[in-house]
Amino acid sequence: MIRDAVTFEVFRNAVTGLADEMAITIVRTAHSQLVASSMDFSAALCDARGRVIAQANTLPVHLGSIPDAMEEILDEFGGGIQPGDVYLLNDPSRGGMHLPDIFAVAPVFTEETLLGFAVTVVNHTDVGGWAAGSMAVQSTSIFAEGVQIPPSRLVEAGTLNETFLQLILRNVREPELLRGDLESQLAACHTGAEGLRALAARHGVRRLAGLVDELLDYSETLLRAALAEAVPGTYEFVDHIDDDGLGSGPIPIHVRATLSESGIELDFTGSAPQVDSALNATSSFTRSAAYAALQGVLAADIPANSGFYRPFSFVIPAASILNGRRPAARGARGLVGFRIIDAVLGALAPVFPSRVPAAGEGGPDGIAIGLVGPDGESMVLWDPLAGAWGARPDRDGVDGISSLGANLTNTPVEELERSGHIRIDGYGYLPDSGGAGRWRGGLATFRDMTLLAPEASVQIRSDRRKFLPYGLDGGAQGTPSLNVLDLGGPGERVLESKPHFAMTAGARHRHVTAGGGGHGSPFQRSPQRVLEDVLDGKVTREGAERDYGVVISEDGVIDASATAGIRNRAR
Repeated sequence: MIRDAVTFEVFRNAVTGLADEMAITIVRTAHSQLVASSMDFSAALCDARGRVIAQANTLPVHLGSIPDAMEEILDEFGGGIQPGDVYLLNDPSRGGMHLPDIFAVAPVFTEETLLGFAVTVVNHTDVGGWAAGSMAVQSTSIFAEGVQIPPSRLVEAGTLNETFLQLILRNVREPELLRGDLESQLAACHTGAEGLRALAARHGVRRLAGLVDELLDYSETLLRAALAEAVPGTYEFVDHIDDDGLGSGPIPIHVRATLSESGIELDFTGSAPQVDSALNATSSFTRSAAYAALQGVLAADIPANSGFYRPFSFVIPAASILNGRRPAARGARGLVGFRIIDAVLGALAPVFPSRVPAAGEGGPDGIAIGLVGPDGESMVLWDPLAGAWGARPDRDGVDGISSLGANLTNTPVEELERSGHIRIDGYGYLPDSGGAGRWRGGLATFRDMTLLAPEASVQIRSDRRKFLPYGLDGGAQGTPSLNVLDLGGPGERVLESKPHFAMTAGARHRHVTAGGGGHGSPFQRSPQRVLEDVLDGKVTREGAERDYGVVISEDGVIDASATAGIRNRAR
């Protein structure tokens, strides 16, 4: 029960703003392109029990995993937590998700009282292992993926464990980059700690704890009210990942969503067993992706915290691709998270038909370019390329945007070219790539790259080549992703969706993301909208007639008679 609505609302906005302030600190101080430009990180505040109070507007698929990380930290250090400590972890078997995501957790005290924790999660450019970027799909064991950090104390009572830090840095390709991004995490934790202490000074320690309880109860109440609007029942959906990158596939992600008075159960029985490659997720990451899917469907004003998680229950099979068993490789697990979101949304489409979009590109594609300079120093360039959303029930899909689970930005061309090792020759949208429908899916994004360095290794994590983004309510599927090496040359060849390959100076590569699915029958789309798409270069004249039954003359005029004839015959 909320005792004082005004105080509660001020607190709710203050603590959410504080989490966003932590995120802004990382953006302003991070060293790597992957963090500062692509924004592959997260920030949150927890109470003294490890419950999430507030999370920044960053990566949803990170933040739902924080409770598991906090549980491991409290189990390991609960009896000896002290002011000035900072803890690290990335081990997927001890609260982590995959090795590049390093959690930094700082306890927050006022005098002798533990108020809570400031938490940051950063996807570091490289944490070692056999492949540059530490996310190679072809890894078959976590021991090949990089340095593993169980819950560990990096800073003890304000004193840095320099030996521990040097051990980590010695095992990565760009140690100063990792150090810089880690210092950025610590700066953000400091920002969160100062803000949390200020809230304690304003409200008092006991009242602050009461406000936290009220906030978590508030989120739970709002979510249960939203679920109460749905028709109770069980809804199923199966989506697929094309393959595991080692020749095995397809890989089903099966979800059975049961809505009842007690909440929502998500049963993933029937999903694929864990695979030999690095696609395996943790159970915490599976839950996190499911939270993100439902939050995307429901009203945006429900605070995302541990109260939001309460109505959920899960059945996640052990030793499955959604809950891998050590020593399963985990580096490319992001792809599984995005497909979990697609599957959960597919199951919920009949429940919330006015809110669920068609499938998007399937999550940002990850392109890692590993280089070694003449001095022997290593460099890793990352290009997490986001494509498109599927069409929504009442409007077109969005072009050039990250999936709701990632919230990343596409890296600016200037940022990629700054190293002098690559040149971007083309970057844009492909016409006719959005799934046709009353509402059109978002367009596929392409990026053309020429290597300027003598040689490089390239790792790509993409999908949606065989199992295309689904349409809804009669909308067409989206279009497939594509990788082409030696683009335009005599040796031009199409690569698989998850390749690891070498390039030499002058070689060209094109990557194309999948296009989003359509929503509603294409023949219900307004001919005027189709004409506008043609004039904007999003649909060709041939595509307008083929996919929408709209005939447009060379001078940009709709042939109403021919259009009516095609559509009538189709009906």
